[in-house]
Amino acid sequence: MSERRWDGLSVCVAGLGVSGRAAARVLAAHGARVTGVDARDDEAQRAHAAELEAHGVTVRLGDGETLPGGVDLVVTSPGWRPDVPLLAAAAEAGIEIIGEVELAWRLRPDNAAPWLAITGTDGKTTVVRMLASILTSAGHKALAVGNVGTPIVEAIGGSGGSGGSPPQGQQAEPYDVLAVELSSYQLHWSSSLAPFAATVLNIAPDHLDWHGTMDAYVDAKAKIFAPGCLAVYNADDETSTALAERADGVDRRAGFTLKVPRPGELGVVEDLLVDRAFTGSPTEAAELAELGDVHPFAPHNVANALAAAALARAYGVPPEAVRDGLRAFVPEPHRIQHVADIAGVAYVNDSKATQPHAAAASLAAYDPVVWIAGGLLKGLDVDDLVRSCAPRLRGAVLMGRDRHRLAEALARHAPDVPVVDVPDTDTGAMDRVVNEASALARPGDTVLLAPVGASFDMFTDYPARGAAFIAAVERLPRPAGRDAAQR
Repeated sequence: MSERRWDGLSVCVAGLGVSGRAAARVLAAHGARVTGVDARDDEAQRAHAAELEAHGVTVRLGDGETLPGGVDLVVTSPGWRPDVPLLAAAAEAGIEIIGEVELAWRLRPDNAAPWLAITGTDGKTTVVRMLASILTSAGHKALAVGNVGTPIVEAIGGSGGSGGSPPQGQQAEPYDVLAVELSSYQLHWSSSLAPFAATVLNIAPDHLDWHGTMDAYVDAKAKIFAPGCLAVYNADDETSTALAERADGVDRRAGFTLKVPRPGELGVVEDLLVDRAFTGSPTEAAELAELGDVHPFAPHNVANALAAAALARAYGVPPEAVRDGLRAFVPEPHRIQHVADIAGVAYVNDSKATQPHAAAASLAAYDPVVWIAGGLLKGLDVDDLVRSCAPRLRGAVLMGRDRHRLAEALARHAPDVPVVDVPDTDTGAMDRVVNEASALARPGDTVLLAPVGASFDMFTDYPARGAAFIAAVERLPRPAGRDAAQR
């Protein structure tokens, strides 16, 4: 729909966060009559409103529920649920509702860069940044966009976030290829996306409070396998495999696995990452990298590297660029981040592990573990997680609002594991948590922050929780000698 006429179209942009503001600017630059609405009316939002009004956007703050009159299209921020009053009113009136990602797809110029798209419950940001590193190592001008932080509408026409993309035909797109991270929310509000290649990394229960049911959550993820795309699936994940198999109209399918790969798959042979999907012959295999090139090293991060490699190889990247890109990749903080070794105990920050599937992957990388967990569990069940990780637990320290549910699961499935309950919620709570974990740990153990829950009961976000953990570890006393020198 790149030829769609935007001049004079009346568009309501619902939610003026980062992606909403970007959408409003771009739409105004294309001649649409834009009204941006947001329930917030604070100093920061008023400053954003002034900037948008300078670009011709009408802004209404303090009311996020009322649909403006005469609207032809609603562009919603991804976090807005379909049942909020403004969106419900638009749907009842037959007004189309899309998200910023769908808007970006419709605004692409004729020479648009192809999209390599990533979704899944866990690992999206790591894979999209690994992929961008690999593409760059191959000499392509590439950018990681989408849910990773950079709105896609700011990448499709060379705006660089400076005030909106130019109208079609006035400027060629500056990128060869885009690595696109897509959340289930963004996919829910999309209808015509058709990436060159796409992957569903894994599926586990998450965001059920938003989608309502597990089936609805899976259906949103499935949208990424559009007709004409190359579907990359996780051969070790039953749902990812099933979604690729049943996707209509995909041009080709390729899997990735932590096992020895079969023809049509990427996988692991001894200490090598190997490609048997994009070599030109089912009997050939291409060496892509060594396990030591994947950092931080953990089984689920090897799977992330294989997924990124599969998308890059689908785009034609040579094997050596996969190796170089993985070596150049700089991991995001708060994802299995090694913080320190103190008195023979490793301290690892995986504050991003905000649901059971992510925490299980993190716990599987270490043994024995003193586990720091807790937060907002969002209604998710933790029994399977605790049952599976029980044999590797040295102890557990629990914090946050839903810690009692973790304590109950540990009592059922790991009754011999020492558990320390920390009810504190003040700014010094993390220090007590880390001190209690340190007291439980022995040389050779790992103290692992893999909270399972969201952070908002005690912290601004998961990076703030991770930063508090790092600071608390740094305040631990160091013994004299070698460990003291690591400070």
